[in-house]
Amino acid sequence: MSMLQKGRLSVVLGAQWGDEGKGKLSDILCAEAEICARCQGGNNAGHTIVVNDIKYDFHMLPSGLINPNCVALIGNGVVVHLPSFFEEKAKLEAKGLNCEGRLLLSDRAHLVFDLHQMVDGFKEIELGRGSIGTTGKGIGPTYSSKATRSGIRVHHLYDFDEFTARFKTMVENKRKRYGNFEYDVEAELARYKELAERVRPYVIDTVPYLHQQIKAGKRVLVEGANALMLDIDFGTYPYVTSSNTSIGGVATGLGVPVNKITNIIGVVKAYCTRVGGGPFPSEQLNSIGEHLQTVGFEVGVTTGRKRRCGWLDLVVVKYSHMVNGYTSFNLTKLDILDQLPKIKVAVAYHLDGKKLESFPACLELLSKVEVEYVELDGWMTDISKVTKYEDLPENAKKYIAFIEKETEVPVEWIGVGPGREAMIHKPVSN
Repeated sequence: MSMLQKGRLSVVLGAQWGDEGKGKLSDILCAEAEICARCQGGNNAGHTIVVNDIKYDFHMLPSGLINPNCVALIGNGVVVHLPSFFEEKAKLEAKGLNCEGRLLLSDRAHLVFDLHQMVDGFKEIELGRGSIGTTGKGIGPTYSSKATRSGIRVHHLYDFDEFTARFKTMVENKRKRYGNFEYDVEAELARYKELAERVRPYVIDTVPYLHQQIKAGKRVLVEGANALMLDIDFGTYPYVTSSNTSIGGVATGLGVPVNKITNIIGVVKAYCTRVGGGPFPSEQLNSIGEHLQTVGFEVGVTTGRKRRCGWLDLVVVKYSHMVNGYTSFNLTKLDILDQLPKIKVAVAYHLDGKKLESFPACLELLSKVEVEYVELDGWMTDISKVTKYEDLPENAKKYIAFIEKETEVPVEWIGVGPGREAMIHKPVSN
């Protein structure tokens, strides 16, 4: 039975704070996808996919490129730093991937300039101790330019007089705001005149293209970047990214109606991590946190930063499900819990003796919550070679069943190791 439906979109979304391991499931599903699309974010995201012991790092490009029969599409909701686009493509091709003829870029996507990356740094310096831990890739400033209608889109490259005027205005405005910083405008314009021609073969209007492909019955996989708790609206604002990382970002970032979306798979790490600043109620600043960080090799693909670690938080996951409406979960890195005799799961937040209804918007309030945990027995055995759900230890099955019962979402995929083959499929009955 096919896991992707013809003429429909299947979506893989991060259900926590990102770094859940979405890339591996995307890779597996891409084996039968004919189009793999990105709908938001930029090269601030990071997927690592391991195939035949070769590690492929994806940041901006859709990981569907691993499948030679899959077209990779970058939608209008993505912000694109063209030098990084070509650099990432070159690195993938150096490892044997052929991207020619199957990489498409929306002419409505906004461009990230080195200027935006500089502004990212200026803003973090301004914030000082209130820094939000941005990746420094210029993503926020680019979305800011987009929202104030002063951004530059891919199609502007092909009316270079207009591009030049818009670019010079953008630089002037940033200098008014941040002072007369050094930036060689003419050199940048010359670089983008060349980049415009280099990127031309990839640029199309992706909206009618995608609709034609859906109408023709093609299977489309959408891979979200970042995760729900980093959503500009629903995440732990302001410690969030600058785009809608939720299911809504799929519709606006690709120009597709929501009734074309069928499967929405939420990727949930078997514990919890986050990068940068912001609240993290189930964080473990102790030997458990160190164990998860070390055994789970919790280091950012894009940033190289160590991730903060804690117990699985089902308050987060249930709230995430409210927003995204998951049809199933992919539980990843279950093997990292192998050597823990007791495993805790956060099930509720309490404040002043009262249980909170959901994940609160106010960070001040969130910083004061008491976390209620349920403790489960560990399985104390290596599960990294297990290939069938039935062969998992009983306590591992109980852990999975507990998550399903609490969230009312079936766990369809279980990750037990880093490789492509280390994913157990547990069929979901409709």
